[in-house]
Amino acid sequence: MAANDKLIETTVSTEPVFSGKVISLQIDTVKLPDGVMAQREIVRHPGAVAVLAVREGRLLLVDQFRQAMGRCELEIPAGKLEKGEDPAEAAVRELQEETGYRCDKLTHLHSFYTSPGFADEVIHLYLAEQLSAGEMSLDEDEFIEVQEATLEEALDLIAEGRIADAKTILAVYIWQLWSIRGSVGVEV
Repeated sequence: MAANDKLIETTVSTEPVFSGKVISLQIDTVKLPDGVMAQREIVRHPGAVAVLAVREGRLLLVDQFRQAMGRCELEIPAGKLEKGEDPAEAAVRELQEETGYRCDKLTHLHSFYTSPGFADEVIHLYLAEQLSAGEMSLDEDEFIEVQEATLEEALDLIAEGRIADAKTILAVYIWQLWSIRGSVGVEV
């Protein structure tokens, strides 16, 4: 489906508001399709990777406290991209750092925006296969416990709200589709 040019907003000006370690915030003044001016608050993010890693029928999850949520959250291994970093290399790095596991096969599944209404963050989701255990190498401010869940357990964790972040929910549903179809080809 082609883009609808009648809906495009034109940026007139950009005002930087904040620049931090992970994100920056700007306010864009835009000209709407009908000529009216409006403001858009935009969060800029370097992008991230997430890894669907299944070992012997069990999904690798990391449990960690999330300050923004005020609670612990079970998630798939993930992390932000460093400037200029290749997403596939970042996926391998994050998997090893957060779980200790290495993979011999990595497949890109999808790239998606987390909240396109106000942020430009893109997460690149990978499938990690042929896993081998190793040592975790967490950042000095990371405290993580690795857990594993079957597909049924992961679906229950979603239903219970223990898994509540979009990237992990998406990954679990892709895993469920994979179990039905027998593969996670490019049509996923």
